[in-house]
Amino acid sequence: MKRLVLWVLALAVLSGSALFAQNITGTWQGTLHTPGGRDLRTVIKVLVTETDALQAVLYSIDQGGQGISASATLKGSAVTINVPAIGGTYQGNLNRDATAITGTWTQGPQPLTLNLTRATPETAWTIPPPPPRLKPMPANANPSFEVATIKPSKPESRPGKYFRVNGRRFSTYHTTLDDIMTFTYGIQQKQIVGGPAWMRTDKYDLLAEPAGEGQPNDHQWKIMVQKLLADRFQLKFHKEKQELSVYAITVGKNGPKLTKSQGDPNGLPGLFFSGIQPAVLNVRNANMTDFAGVMQSAVLDRPVVDQTGLSGRYDFTLKWTSDESQFGGLGVKVPPPANNANGPAANNPGAPSANTSDAPPGLFTAIQKQLGLRLKPTKAPAEVLVIDHVETPSPN
Repeated sequence: MKRLVLWVLALAVLSGSALFAQNITGTWQGTLHTPGGRDLRTVIKVLVTETDALQAVLYSIDQGGQGISASATLKGSAVTINVPAIGGTYQGNLNRDATAITGTWTQGPQPLTLNLTRATPETAWTIPPPPPRLKPMPANANPSFEVATIKPSKPESRPGKYFRVNGRRFSTYHTTLDDIMTFTYGIQQKQIVGGPAWMRTDKYDLLAEPAGEGQPNDHQWKIMVQKLLADRFQLKFHKEKQELSVYAITVGKNGPKLTKSQGDPNGLPGLFFSGIQPAVLNVRNANMTDFAGVMQSAVLDRPVVDQTGLSGRYDFTLKWTSDESQFGGLGVKVPPPANNANGPAANNPGAPSANTSDAPPGLFTAIQKQLGLRLKPTKAPAEVLVIDHVETPSPN
């Protein structure tokens, strides 16, 4: 009889878990109230895969409505939605009727309340259709910006900085001229020699749209920014070779642990960095040169050289406990390549913090264990840009 009672209890527990898992599938929606006062309607669709795992798609319908893939887990009544492409996490609790989830969205230092309700066909918000896919800009085009505005950043505006491409719009936020040069020339700040101090201190917001037709690729965007710097900042420089202290990325002895990207091989890379402890770098549809670029501009204090010999594009997430002596602190943000979605907390860039007991290892160990790569300090000849002339930006 005791054994029979135990089996009944076990079945009751399993049935309860199965009920929760069954009831979380469907469409959930709620409004995220951002610190800037903007309300973002958020929709999360949860479904069960062929292997009985939960997965989700997140939509921020006031930011374009493009779907962003996510993972979902349910333990008892605890719901967790992870969105690696934008470094976001939703954590909440499912009520007994499985009609509401009370929780928070974390994509930076400050979690934001996000309460979700189960949508019905009558109450579900309309998700806007994705924008039409643009044809690529011709490869032989001589790209330039048709319109561009450069404004000093407001000191009281939210912290952080980013670079963003949204359709045919290019923008930067809280970026110095040094920041923009490191992005467009693929260099580290120490590779910029000379120039006035304001190049490293004065911050600007930039918004520009290209002339002509078609969607520019990564190289074409950078050419346009280079022309803009020469025109609006009167930037002139010459190149020299100097031996610098660098970090070299190589493949570890057991080989790389990287997932080949299924994104558009001609699309833009997605690079999302957060310096909130633990530091998180989400990489989507990016090659090793892209990875080295974001490491040298956003994380490390010296140039980073790709010596892996790896070709192709990859998706991966790197988490580590940052060492402030090596931490660069520049947040580089580019939308996911497939649809340029920015996600529900694009106005609050970052990633969730973790308990110190679960803290990941330091950067060098994390790269080796999580990616199968090595990061080693060395010296190597590197190109530097020596500033000959520069001015504060001309009026718009």
